[in-house]
Amino acid sequence: MKATLVRALAGTTLLAGAIAAATAAAPITRNNPLRVSMYATGNGGIEVVLTNTSNKIARVPKYQLPLGELQAKLFNVNRDGAQVAYEGPMIKRGLPSASDFAILRPGQSYRSVIQLADSYDMRKSGTYTINLASSMQFASMSDGSMLKTTRGAPLTLGSAPLRMYATGKLPNPTKGKGKPGGGTGGTSINGVATVGCSATQITGIGSAINAARSYTENAKGYLAGNNQGPRYTTWFGAYTSSRYNTANQHFASIDSAMDQTGDKVKINCGCNQSYYAYVYPTKPYEIFVCRAFWSASTTGTDSKAGTLVHEMSHFNVVAGTDDVVYGQAGAKNLAITDPNGALNNADSHEYFAENTPSQN
Repeated sequence: MKATLVRALAGTTLLAGAIAAATAAAPITRNNPLRVSMYATGNGGIEVVLTNTSNKIARVPKYQLPLGELQAKLFNVNRDGAQVAYEGPMIKRGLPSASDFAILRPGQSYRSVIQLADSYDMRKSGTYTINLASSMQFASMSDGSMLKTTRGAPLTLGSAPLRMYATGKLPNPTKGKGKPGGGTGGTSINGVATVGCSATQITGIGSAINAARSYTENAKGYLAGNNQGPRYTTWFGAYTSSRYNTANQHFASIDSAMDQTGDKVKINCGCNQSYYAYVYPTKPYEIFVCRAFWSASTTGTDSKAGTLVHEMSHFNVVAGTDDVVYGQAGAKNLAITDPNGALNNADSHEYFAENTPSQN
């Protein structure tokens, strides 16, 4: 049955944020020039209007903006006070290229309809509360200023909450997407299934799996030993017992998931996108590997093994991490400015596991 939307409240706010600097010396724009408005359209959909209110051009990575089909967890969605699961892709990306940016000229508005029910579990009836909360790393203005805090942290593109009541079964969250489990063929290597992979790729996956298992075993052992050295503080920030316990639990879970055999973990080679890899967080344990994965080294920074650790951490049954920031520089700054955010950041877990350069 189609959903019936019987009431909606829309909100408008100044963009709360955007984005970590590409260079430490870049000037800062702290007054956000972007304005966001949201309106309910029915059947789990919302209309979002994003306006550049400044007299300068804004450049923002497209995947950080609500511009159609979601490529990241940009919204917080609650039903009757309970958080609704995000079921869209979680993607490991490298540094954005010029084609990855949306350009907003002075006074220009982007208007887009988002089918939230394609990315969030909105099947049940109830009152839904939705707000945009997108960390916008790498955004800048045409005068060279970066949209970030004085401490270098990405600001957040935010909205006022929108409330709507939905009745009935909303669209399937996997509608129109490449569903987990796709692909043909399949060869098992080191207890892990592969789908749609060439013989050369399967060999590379086997090496990456072994290295990832070594990484997670080492990371788990470090944390189990109550070590609190620079390796921990670089990636997860100042020590507290609560945060340390969270990191410890995360790596115990990541290591256990990575060690599974019997083809419970599946590596799917069917992705032809430029990024490293992606998963659907509610669909363990299938990892889709993409073009950047194949050009990466087996170990080291942003490696094949590290990518598998990154993606494994995303599954809700493992550590349920998000992509708060990308890259070593962003992850280091996140540990300083927001240690709780670092514990929720997949790249922070990857770099802790890779430990390149090595720290105690």
